[in-house]
Amino acid sequence: MMQPGPKKGARARRVATATKGSTAMNLVYKVLDSPVGKLKLVASDKGLAAILWENEKPNRVRLGEMVESPRHPVLLETKRQLGQYFAGKRTEFDLPLDMRGTEFQRGVWEALLEIPFGETRTYAQIAKQLGNPTATRAVGAAIGRNPLCIIAPCHRVLGSSGKLTGFAGGLETKAHLLEHESKGAAAA
Repeated sequence: MMQPGPKKGARARRVATATKGSTAMNLVYKVLDSPVGKLKLVASDKGLAAILWENEKPNRVRLGEMVESPRHPVLLETKRQLGQYFAGKRTEFDLPLDMRGTEFQRGVWEALLEIPFGETRTYAQIAKQLGNPTATRAVGAAIGRNPLCIIAPCHRVLGSSGKLTGFAGGLETKAHLLEHESKGAAAA
């Protein structure tokens, strides 16, 4: 049976949002094997700062120096919740987040957190949701820099034609995540 995670409407907690130009202090990481390849989980003292793909482009998400810390509580909880997600037992995440980006980027990433499990949106719909329907390209650029893949579900964003478009983890991974969620939504 599918567990929804936290109560309906409760998305990943947004505990901290660092502003542009903030320094990346006390960043720790842990590598996790997953059905979509190795994921690098990154946390700060404030919360989860990133989930990076195995073949991540070096400058897509700029975080600064970090040290390995396989026992960090945020990383362990992220691992646990991602395990439940991939096992089909979690549809929402309940994690403290440390979103590091510009105000506009953080607004876009917040909008991603509002896309329900098993549903998709277009870049244009997100731009409209943010009150700027002409900002489709800027929304796409911000989504391209989303540091919290899977948690802030950029894989749920499609082109205006409904086709799969750019995704840092690769289009095959995007298709896999959408298929995984469509099966879970149908079972719920």
